[in-house]
Amino acid sequence: MAESEERIAVSTWSLHRLLGSTYPHDLTTDAVGEMVETYGEGSESLLGLPSVLANHGYKRLEIVSFHLRSRDPIYLGELRNQLDVAGVNLQTLLIDAGDITDPVNGARDTRWIAGWIEVANQLGAENARIIAGQQAPTPETIARSATALRQLAAGNAGSSVRLVTENWGKLLINPEAVHALLDQTEGQIGLLADFGNWSGEDKYEALRSIFPRASLCHAKANFVDGQLDELDYGLCVQAAEEAGYKGPYTLIFDAEHPHEWTGLELERELIETRIA
Repeated sequence: MAESEERIAVSTWSLHRLLGSTYPHDLTTDAVGEMVETYGEGSESLLGLPSVLANHGYKRLEIVSFHLRSRDPIYLGELRNQLDVAGVNLQTLLIDAGDITDPVNGARDTRWIAGWIEVANQLGAENARIIAGQQAPTPETIARSATALRQLAAGNAGSSVRLVTENWGKLLINPEAVHALLDQTEGQIGLLADFGNWSGEDKYEALRSIFPRASLCHAKANFVDGQLDELDYGLCVQAAEEAGYKGPYTLIFDAEHPHEWTGLELERELIETRIA
């Protein structure tokens, strides 16, 4: 496989309009929610997505948990088979809910997330992304998150699925919080660094600070009137590369214009140019 294919992935988050439906989470149950046409009727199912993705030249996929219509082993087996047939690697299952730092429901949410880590294993995912927490960063909340993450890692011991967290949510609002948390997880949890979760004048320096610890990247671009903000996107890629990042870039597109596949291709072209 060409190096560019190894370093480019697509998230189902970027294909809202293609998939249309989502299955909202309820943290009080392991059952998958009823289908909601969140983005309209859609024209493709998740089972059909691997072949469509491969036809567009993409070989790596991230799936957001709310795009799975079932956790039944038969359905998960069918999806895994479709990925294999299409030659698409499932890079990450993005577990998109839960607050392991919540003082009341943290233990419940940790158990709920553990169930989705098992789904990641059944699908043969390389990684499972866990939200670090939705409480403001303090020594107490960071320690609470680290404890829960180590617990989840222990429950996943012996698996090939790598657990990662992301610079996202109320807990990991700056590089200092990211470093403090990762230090306390003692190498058991990796990092997914996202271009789009931080802003401000120090955004690029902040990204440059955490990318040496990152094994994954959400490469989210800004689009203004359908046009890619090449300056911002280029500086984000530059920050990652200068920090020594060698992992894949997962293309994140959520603008109204242009078309999803067009937006993804614009992102891909810029990244491939900068990392060549």
